[in-house]
This record gives sequence, C-alpha cells and structure tokens, in this order.
Amino acid sequence: MLLLNTVERPKDNLVYFMGINNAKFRKPVRPGDQLRLELTLLRLKSRICKMEGKAYVDGDLVAEAELLSSIVERSP
Repeated sequence: MLLLNTVERPKDNLVYFMGINNAKFRKPVRPGDQLRLELTLLRLKSRICKMEGKAYVDGDLVAEAELLSSIVERSP
C-alpha cells in the first residue's frame, strides 16, 4: 500500500506481486503466533519495485526473502 504513494493518483493503480527470490525459512511459525513483517525498499525503477522482506515472531527472525512487484494501472 505504501508503494502506491510513489505514483500520482494511487486509487487508479494496483500493485501486482511478480516474484520472490532468496527465500529462507529459519524457524517454524505456528497458529496463534503474531507475525511482524518488515519491508525495505531496495530499488524502485519505473514501475518495478524490489524489496527485502523479513518476518519476526517474538523478535526472532523466522523468514526472509527478496520480493518483486509492479505498479499497474487499474482497468476501467
């Protein structure tokens, strides 16, 4: 959602997930765990975005990956 703030008329656009790279699952996550997600913008070129994502449970790193997404105009 924050990525849409980088374009004019955010309500006229969507963010599509394109891919995931270097995914690592470090510890199990169980039902009832509170998952905290942190994303860092690595690169925004034109309408393609590369981010680094990390997931934490109780302060412990449980998963991480690089995520790719694209900003596209919403169809009429």
